[in-house]
Amino acid sequence: MNKKYLFIGVLLILGVTGCSSKAGNIGLGAGAAGAAYEYSNKRAIEKLDKDLQEGKITKDEYDRRLREIESRSIVY
Repeated sequence: MNKKYLFIGVLLILGVTGCSSKAGNIGLGAGAAGAAYEYSNKRAIEKLDKDLQEGKITKDEYDRRLREIESRSIVY
């Protein structure tokens, strides 16, 4: 949960600097890239949930893959 607040805080700081400087533009671009990456993680978790419900993977496999996603994510 703390990672989630940290991520949101960084996005807010980058948003405040906005277009006022070149660094702000770079930061805003990095924030957008980070958001796209987190969206990718969200979709991976949704697919993982669906695969478990459909019986395509075991609970152990689900847990292993979920830990992988969580380890590379700021939000999850």
